[in-house]
Amino acid sequence: MFGGEGAGARFIGIPWVRNQIRKKLHFDPYLGTLNLRLADEEAESLRERLRSAKGVEIIPEKGFYRALCFQMLISDKIDGCVVIPEKPNYPLDVLEIVASTCLRRELSLNDGDKVEVTLFLEPRV
Repeated sequence: MFGGEGAGARFIGIPWVRNQIRKKLHFDPYLGTLNLRLADEEAESLRERLRSAKGVEIIPEKGFYRALCFQMLISDKIDGCVVIPEKPNYPLDVLEIVASTCLRRELSLNDGDKVEVTLFLEPRV
């Protein structure tokens, strides 16, 4: 995991984004994301699987990009989701994880730590 620039937190803080996450994924998102970087071979394989999977759509307001969310379990104990913005030039090796709590604090994480996640390619809710 690595520290970001705050763009994920700003996105999650937008009222229509928060409302859609609450309604569609059934949790109130913490105002921040946990950034994970995948190894090149993992990134390519995962993006290929996500293209054919059914994510939960975040429908944008004008001037924003659509995003897909995929539910996940973080460290075998915390429910959350990965948000995949359909934005040009968005890095393929980055996953932005959203949960109802500050994952960095909850899991005592530091930059460079590895995080185990279980990703669900079909909605669970």
